[in-house]
Order: sequence, then C-alpha cells, then structure tokens
Amino acid sequence: MLFPRIATTTSCFRSRIIHQTRLASTYATVELQYDKYIPPNGNEKDQPLVILHGLFGTKRNWQSLSKAFVRDLNRPIYALDLRNHGSSPHAEPMNYSSMAEDVLEWCWKMSLTNISLLGHSMGGKVAMAVALSPDMPEDLLSHLIVADIAPSRGTLSPEFQGYVEAMKKIEASNITTRKEAQHILSEYEPDVMTRAFLLTNLAPHKEHHPLRFRVPLDIIGDAIVEVGSFPYVPGDRTWEGPTMFIKGTRSKYINNHNIPIAKQFFPHMVLETLEAGHWVHAEKPNEFKKLVTNFITSN
Repeated sequence: MLFPRIATTTSCFRSRIIHQTRLASTYATVELQYDKYIPPNGNEKDQPLVILHGLFGTKRNWQSLSKAFVRDLNRPIYALDLRNHGSSPHAEPMNYSSMAEDVLEWCWKMSLTNISLLGHSMGGKVAMAVALSPDMPEDLLSHLIVADIAPSRGTLSPEFQGYVEAMKKIEASNITTRKEAQHILSEYEPDVMTRAFLLTNLAPHKEHHPLRFRVPLDIIGDAIVEVGSFPYVPGDRTWEGPTMFIKGTRSKYINNHNIPIAKQFFPHMVLETLEAGHWVHAEKPNEFKKLVTNFITSN
C-alpha cells in the first residue's frame, strides 16, 4: 500500500511528539551530517530520496549517483553519514536500533515525509530497521530500497574484522604515506579497489605526520558482531509499503535461505539482480540508477 502523500497537521504533530518521546526513552541520538542535492525547481522537502552507506562508507561514496538521481528524479536527494562514519559524531552503542533512531531523528528535524529510503549493506539494514521501527511515523516512508543485504542474523564475514585490525596496525605503525598504508592493507585484502575504499576513511593528513583514520576503530571493532545482527525476527513486525531488494549475482548476502525471511518482513517486496558483486551500485551504476528510478516513479 502507498501511504498518503500529505498527512493532516494534527496527525503529523501527534506522530512527531510520540516519536520524540520514544527516542528520549531509548538511545541518545547523534546529529547526522549530510549532503543535499536540490533539483532546479528548488524543492528541498517533497518526496526526497535519502541514501545510507555501508560499513566503512561515507556520504561521499554516493556523490556521482546522487547527482544522477537528482537529475533523473527531479526531487531532492540526501546522502547521510551514519554514526561513527564520515563527518558524523562518534558514539556507542553501534547497533541497528541506535542507528535507525539517528535517522528517524534526522528526518524529524528536517521535516521530511514520503521518503524513498535507500541503503546499501549495513545502510540497508539501517533502512530496514527504520521501516520496521515502532517509532516510525506513518507518513514517513513511501519506498524502501535495499542494496545487497537481507534482514537476517549471522556472523559478519571475517575480512571485516581483518580490516579493523589492519587499520589499527596502520595507526600503531605511525606511517606517513598512503603507499605504506596500502602495503599493510595488502596483507589483509588482496583487492586494490577495496583497499582504496578503506583508505577513504583516512583523516586529513599533513606531510610527515602519522596517518590516522577518522572512524573510531575501537567502537567499530567492538560492534562487528552487532553489524552482522538485526534487531527484529520474523513475526515481530512488517512494513507493507513498496520494497525492492537489489542483489549482486556474485554476492552471498542475499540468498535462498534469507529471501523468505525478507518476505516475512516486507510482504510486497520485489527482488532484482545485477551482474555484480556486493558493491552493486559502484560496479553497475547506470543499471542500478535505472532500477531505483523506475521503482520509485512506477510505485
């Protein structure tokens, strides 16, 4: 079902008061940083697309696609930095309930409704947690788009803990060049593009000064188990709105075991596939953009 595009003033006010009260009684939220892309008509509020990155990602990873989305959709695009990532504050706990409440609080402060919410990997789980949250106002979401992740519980792949160990080793070594950092990372990750992606988390660097990361490695390292988890189990809650999952054919994160689980949470979901690995939006940006824009405009 599609939610009403505009709720009454009274119902909006009531839902936001309830939302604010619930947030105060659960997790302390952080003020998420964001980039916004506004269409030529100046619309900043109506039917925005909000994008959530994955683990070790930032809003900057979505710059090119955000510009393409604002052109093709002619609606505002917001790319967020989740807690402990990019330029957003560092805070514990780092779990999906706390991250979802950060996003809900941000949406409330921005006075946004009828959002198309898109998340990749960890950001996809955050997006699903937003949709399933009891704190979500009924007029908040109009579409949910999840890129290469499922609402399942499991152990995160060992390489992610290895990434944390490698990044801690880089800091402990007091090295001063990206070449040295690449060398240390190569002991943990053979793929050059993945190593380059991880190094986007380096803090601004002064020549001859030791390299440091802008992400809190201790917090993220301690949260690896939580990143593999999910705050709900089938039967807890459902979201009835239009939902699309996008799977990379070479990725294992959406599979025959967890697709039925996803359908229990999101009964009106559709599943699309792209010839790609886990980073479907980076490997097939044009095809990914087409799937997202077609889904939003046709529902």
